[in-house]
Amino acid sequence: MSRLSHHSKSKVGRRRSQLALKKKTLEVCSKCKSPTKAHMTCPQCGFYVKSGGQRANSKGKEAKSGKGKKEKNN
Repeated sequence: MSRLSHHSKSKVGRRRSQLALKKKTLEVCSKCKSPTKAHMTCPQCGFYVKSGGQRANSKGKEAKSGKGKKEKNN
């Protein structure tokens, strides 16, 4: 084994400093005021604010765009 493969304590420590767990940030739902994860739908009411101020409700069925599979007309 050669000495070239050795890593100093400081180099190992600098690499391992990035492995620490980060705290999850919680936001408040603007509709029901329950805590939610950022950029996710509310687990209580299903409310989500899209970028640009458009609002969507994930629990209600919304009209789909024409993308995706085409339906067969028999």
